[in-house]
Amino acid sequence: MTESVYHIPVMLAQCTEGLAINPNGIYVDVTFGGGGHSKEILKHLDQGHLYGFDQDQDAARNIPQDDRFTFVQANFRDIKRYLRLYGVKQVDGVLADLGISSHQIDEPGRGFSTRFSGSLDMRMNQFGEMSAKDVLNTYEEGKLHKIFGIYGEVKNAKTLAQAIVAERAARPFDTTEGFTGFLKKFAPRGKEFKYFAQVFQALRIEVNDEMGALEEMLLGAVEVLKPGGRLVVMSYHSLEDRLVKNLITKGKFQGEVEKDFYGNLLRPLEPVSRGAIVADEAEVVANPRARSAKLRIAEKKGK
Repeated sequence: MTESVYHIPVMLAQCTEGLAINPNGIYVDVTFGGGGHSKEILKHLDQGHLYGFDQDQDAARNIPQDDRFTFVQANFRDIKRYLRLYGVKQVDGVLADLGISSHQIDEPGRGFSTRFSGSLDMRMNQFGEMSAKDVLNTYEEGKLHKIFGIYGEVKNAKTLAQAIVAERAARPFDTTEGFTGFLKKFAPRGKEFKYFAQVFQALRIEVNDEMGALEEMLLGAVEVLKPGGRLVVMSYHSLEDRLVKNLITKGKFQGEVEKDFYGNLLRPLEPVSRGAIVADEAEVVANPRARSAKLRIAEKKGK
């Protein structure tokens, strides 16, 4: 399977430039996926080395045959632990292209897409214990309400949670097609597909503990970056982008600010880009997924 079919990387040039690659440095692509970003990084390395992380077993099909590359099949939340296993204490740059790959969306059996009929799965790690089916059929109403409201920003989250609990008592949820058929009753007229996407996003985030994993990865990345090393993160929804932005600009995920005795901000990273970088119109036309992408670049402080 070629990378172009698997996934088209967004803002490839901007991500690579953001890393300010040292040809002899050590880099980490924590979202290897189709390998698009990794293969571009390798073009800029001489004696350097690149580690590619991905928890999805399908990503292993795209590993480049290159002695300067090491594939790590693991959740990126464990970046620090796995790098230590390889004897790596510091790196020159970390790249994260968050969200879901085109390949995962286009595989009906994975259950990520509202376009196909498949099992309500949504596990990025196919050996993970919990699926979307488990969430829908076992979570209590209050927890479902919270997930849809926070992770999906679903306006009628409480009503939807109540209806799911009532429905599953007689007919447990099993397929994406069956679930979207059920959701039609609660979607605003004319905005059904947007509503489906919000609900599916909420389930996917919960199944994969995406926000918890992102926090752990970001903290781990900050620790392993050497002073002057670059963190390059591309996000696709406001929840992710808010965490990344707050850590870079304020040093804390929730946005609270700490200052030293002299009033200087206490934060481990210094923003390189002013605000978020977005794709140009030509890229959005060629790759619609780029429309919602926000790229942030930061540098580790210190000497």
